[in-house]
Amino acid sequence: MNGKVRKVWDAVTTVLVAAVAIMAVLLAGGRLVGLQAFAVRSGSMEPEYPVGSLIYVQRTDRSGINPGDPITFMLNEHTAATHRVVEIIQQDGGICYRTKGDANTSADIEPVQEENVIGKPVFMVPYLGYAASYIQTPSGRLCSCAGGAILLILIFVPELFTDRRKAPGASRQSKAGSAGQRSWGNAEEASHISSKEVF
Repeated sequence: MNGKVRKVWDAVTTVLVAAVAIMAVLLAGGRLVGLQAFAVRSGSMEPEYPVGSLIYVQRTDRSGINPGDPITFMLNEHTAATHRVVEIIQQDGGICYRTKGDANTSADIEPVQEENVIGKPVFMVPYLGYAASYIQTPSGRLCSCAGGAILLILIFVPELFTDRRKAPGASRQSKAGSAGQRSWGNAEEASHISSKEVF
């Protein structure tokens, strides 16, 4: 692999590695700073949170939630939703929240119980929710593993070509060294014979 091709190859692999690293940080790195990521799958909060975006939610106690704030909460055991608080209701010594999607015409029928609140969204990345949803599927996990393997191959291919180029050169040097040693030995022998003949 010549120098120009090697430079282009290195630049491409560097960009790919950086892209993968950034993607990994965006998808999973939020956990390191106490954030949970959720993919937006409906348009109830458009235009603020469009379908396919990924929102990052920070846990918040009830003192930090006010009318007008968006909150993310559990609808059931497996499903989370993000809607805006329109009313805080005092109920049996506790509180619950009346919520409504920005794009919906009416408020949600069931109020959100305090214990079901996950937190408040702090920022959003458009379109990344599509990728987050896909890699959770069997085919998505397979593609992720295959992509990682291909990236490793791309990184190490130039080294394989470099090693192959060095090997013949080293062999030639070894042969040249052996030839040189034989020549030096022959010269010494000739010198020794000549000195005998002189004396």
